[in-house]
Amino acid sequence: MDGLLRVAGRYDHGDRPAHMKVLTAERMREVDRATIELGIPGIVLMENAGHRVMEFLAERFSPLSSQRIVVLCGKGNNGGDGLVIARQLFTRIRPQSLTVVLLADPAELKGDAAANYRMLMACGCPVARAVTPGTLTTTLVIDALLGTGISGPASGPMLEGIRSINTSFPLAKVVAVDIPSGMVSDGGDSEGEVARADATVTFTAPKPAHVLPPNCNRVGELRVGAIGSPESLYEDVWLEVAEPRHFARLLEARPRGGHKGTFGHVLTIAGSRGKTGAAALAGLAALRAGAGLSTVASAASAIPVIAAHAAEVMTEPLPETSDGAVSSEAVASGRLSAVTDGKTVVAMGPGLGRTADAAALVGRVLADCAQPVVLDADALAPEIRGAEGRVRVLTPHPGEMARLTGLSTTAVQSDRVGTARAFAREREVILVLKGERTVIAFPDGRVWINPTGTPAMGTGGSGDVLTGLLAGMLAQMPDDAATAVPGAVYLHGLAGEIGARSLGEKCLIAGDILEYLPDALEECAALPHRL
Repeated sequence: MDGLLRVAGRYDHGDRPAHMKVLTAERMREVDRATIELGIPGIVLMENAGHRVMEFLAERFSPLSSQRIVVLCGKGNNGGDGLVIARQLFTRIRPQSLTVVLLADPAELKGDAAANYRMLMACGCPVARAVTPGTLTTTLVIDALLGTGISGPASGPMLEGIRSINTSFPLAKVVAVDIPSGMVSDGGDSEGEVARADATVTFTAPKPAHVLPPNCNRVGELRVGAIGSPESLYEDVWLEVAEPRHFARLLEARPRGGHKGTFGHVLTIAGSRGKTGAAALAGLAALRAGAGLSTVASAASAIPVIAAHAAEVMTEPLPETSDGAVSSEAVASGRLSAVTDGKTVVAMGPGLGRTADAAALVGRVLADCAQPVVLDADALAPEIRGAEGRVRVLTPHPGEMARLTGLSTTAVQSDRVGTARAFAREREVILVLKGERTVIAFPDGRVWINPTGTPAMGTGGSGDVLTGLLAGMLAQMPDDAATAVPGAVYLHGLAGEIGARSLGEKCLIAGDILEYLPDALEECAALPHRL
């Protein structure tokens, strides 16, 4: 099958368009209208939508003929999709039992939905007007009550239908058509009750609710199916889901004549007395990501400990304060300039300490270094700005993002995409806002949602590993941050998922992410559509 199976938050994309754009409900309506104006009738789009659901059902619940199925339909286009599915089931599959319920007066149906109701009647399929008792034997429920056009909480018969899905079919799997009924399509908390879903089949492109928390955790397995809308109608959309094909260059075989100088040299300025692990993890992660060389520069007293943790990493001692942190004397003495010279990428922050000396080092690196710079943890500061033509990657978690913006953490989390996008555009930086569904925002306004990751990665050092992976992949393609940054974030999350499957969510530690990175690379490289 051409697509990604959803594993801990990723997507299965049958009949996959070239891009995983994310469309708001309004934009999706515009795309549908434009498609119809191009000459594809709405009833054909509805028929195609029903076929996409049928294809999914055939793959996941085979043989369909042995299932006991209930199809719940509303009065809108979502209900029309359900009526197409009911007709296909009745005429082609003849499941063990089929109950079609229309929770509306047939006279309320309009347009294509009304036409499909008439076709279903012509086929001789009975249609009930209420959910009947005795549903414990139902094995599969199709939720076609409400789609993306909902405004406010569900009420009346639709609310009754949602409650039936949630309480009357305890043993059945539920497949939502387009979106679970009652869910707000454009993201945020839904006001009323929402139907449970084990899987959702949506059309043309995912919607914000499908890919962003909290709703993304309620859609189950997500399938995105093409129904006929040309990609040109939405290629200008700036919100997209990251996929392995975006970083296919990172997955290519290395040239036979390559050597350690071919794949870049990462300098990580990190660590201090008592915080040597962060520096070691970041330095090792740069190598595991594929960089040819990795050097860690740190306070002189920390260097022996860092070297003991990471034999493959080179080290550079820097002047230090009495507390064992890197001193601003590194700037005054010219030592900082010497160690940054000739490096492909500079990473700063893990374990560095939030001191005035550290801030001075960050400021000088940002001012003097033309090469890409990755900033994390203690290197993040509100005054940081990028510059035209210079790659600056910031990797805050929500609390750090609040400090960078002056917003509360709650405000950051309530609009992760908007906050990240505004900051990246204003400051001319690439912003990696960590957390559930990490947001990657670029200075030109593009935003990618990363679908990989697991709560198991909520452990000390995971961010240090990400810093190293970002630097290591940028070292291999310093002129293509749009490939390297999403690739590092995606693979970091996927390696965590694979590790958690093997070790359990509670047992995963940061170093395990590096151990399972080769498996993540192999999994992505094996995908047939990655190019």
